[in-house]
Amino acid sequence: MEATDIIEYHARNLGFSLVGLARPDAIETFDRYEDWVEHGYAGTMGYLKRRKDERRDVRSVWSKARSVVVLALAYRVVGAKRPDPLPPNRGIVSSYAWGCDYHEWCSRRLDELLEAVRSDLGDEVQGRGYLDTRPILERDLGRQAGLGWFGKNAMLIHPALGSWFFIAELLLSIDLPPTPAGKRMPDRCGTCSRCLVACPTQAFLRPYGLDARRCISYLTIEHRGSVPRELRPLIGGRIFGCDVCQDVCPWNEKAGREGRPERDLPAFQPREDLLAPDLIRLLKLTDEEFGRRFTGSPILRAKRRGFLRNVAVALGNVGNEEAIPALEAALHDNEPLIREHAGWALVRIAGQRAVEPLDKAVERETDDRARDDLIASREQARHGRPGLTILS
Repeated sequence: MEATDIIEYHARNLGFSLVGLARPDAIETFDRYEDWVEHGYAGTMGYLKRRKDERRDVRSVWSKARSVVVLALAYRVVGAKRPDPLPPNRGIVSSYAWGCDYHEWCSRRLDELLEAVRSDLGDEVQGRGYLDTRPILERDLGRQAGLGWFGKNAMLIHPALGSWFFIAELLLSIDLPPTPAGKRMPDRCGTCSRCLVACPTQAFLRPYGLDARRCISYLTIEHRGSVPRELRPLIGGRIFGCDVCQDVCPWNEKAGREGRPERDLPAFQPREDLLAPDLIRLLKLTDEEFGRRFTGSPILRAKRRGFLRNVAVALGNVGNEEAIPALEAALHDNEPLIREHAGWALVRIAGQRAVEPLDKAVERETDDRARDDLIASREQARHGRPGLTILS
């Protein structure tokens, strides 16, 4: 067997769905990425700018890299779906987070893949496995390796998997032929613009161009601060990530309807409590309970303060009066980020009845940012207006 066949054989046996090869020094979209970062579209993800130049060449991550094995891991379990319509006081979690943390799963399998490759090709072969935690333009490499094309929603799309897959890389110290340019997939989005139209926050600047500052996935996962008040009503019940631009994609509909050629992995089977989680119960989680409940889940990335911030916003959008006691209790939370968003949500549900608890919350508030937000919510309650702000 050729070396590339050996690698693909082991990768598929380990559960990876697609395998391709690229050169470490052949990044094609760096200039586009640099322009995107320089225009501020990365929001508060400062690490994307600080380590920007490292993305020019994969060898800046590991100097011995001479080939990049690019791998796709399908995570969406065929047939699994959240309730529609969503019941009151229930939230939405992005489907990639329904099961285990893919970082843990992929890291172990990348180590196993490297050992299998070394066993067959020789111990002199060295390698490093990486995911999205390192400065690598993995979508660029994925397109070069034949794993898909850039969709208008800025995601990599494959005709059989849709966009429901993670990308991982195994850097190797040996020269291997990259996937031929003729095997790259042409853009198959055509005239379709479903993803652009469906985005709740209108986060797309243009086809293929995303403003992360308006993206719900960014706002609920990567962004650590306060969610802009004008965007909160548009988030709906989403508490961790957003699948809207994927849900409406015809290629994803096709993948869900026809299934996939490989097996579903047990690690990504959905946890029942994440298909439509109880927001009121989530808002009551202590630090210890949060850590225990989401051990092994990517939700830990948001941390309790960010996750309960999201939960409060979601309750303001999809909650009913049953949520009022939990939101009033959250006005006493140790985290100012949670307190301010709970105040906003309380006005959305209780209206003018929120004035009294917000008066007290403002009096005891010690954080300037939270106090200002609570005052804004209180004023909306006094004038009988919900927290909705029309975007200009």
